[in-house]
Parts: sequence; C-alpha cells; structure tokens
Amino acid sequence: MNKFLIAGIVSLSLTACKKSETKVETTENPDGTVTTTTIETEKTTALDSATVNATVEHAREKLNKAGEKIDEVADQAGDELQKAGSDVKDAAAKGAEKVESGAEKVKEDLKKN
Repeated sequence: MNKFLIAGIVSLSLTACKKSETKVETTENPDGTVTTTTIETEKTTALDSATVNATVEHAREKLNKAGEKIDEVADQAGDELQKAGSDVKDAAAKGAEKVESGAEKVKEDLKKN
C-alpha cells in the first residue's frame, strides 16, 4: 500500500493541470455600435517537488508508526493468548485430578459394598 501511495503522489506531481477561463466582454461605442471581445486565459498549476517529497516522507513516517503499533498489539495478543492457554491447561489438570479422586472414591465404595 505504501508503494501505491507514493506512486500516486509522484504521478500527481508529474502532471501539470491547466485551467482555461473564457470571458466575453461587451462594450458599447459612442456611435451606438456594440463591440464584443473574447478573452481566454490559461492558468497552469504544478505541484512543487519539495512539497511532494515532504508529503511522501510524512506519509512514510505515519505508515511506519502504524506498523510499529500493529506489531506491539500483536505481541501483546500473543502474550495474552499464551497466558490463557496456560490457565486452561492448569484448569484441565485440576479437573482431571478431581475426576481421578472421585473415581477412586467410587471404586472404594464399590469394594465396600
């Protein structure tokens, strides 16, 4: 995604946008005749390469920070899952001990009868 963002910004910087504006002016002469003049103006807007480079660098920094945060959260989730797995193992072991103890009591009770 980082490469797509940079490619988009670079392509914007390489293309110049032209905007043309057409005005029609009508003036009335002292003799009563009307003169119509058409004025066409072109405006060119181009992006400054320094601005583009600064924007790209800023975007890169933000992406790096976001990646670091994702790594932190993934590490925390892994630690929590590992702890939860350990807790489940402990609970299963305790449950198994209780079942075995109960089974021994039932065997002893059956032998007595």
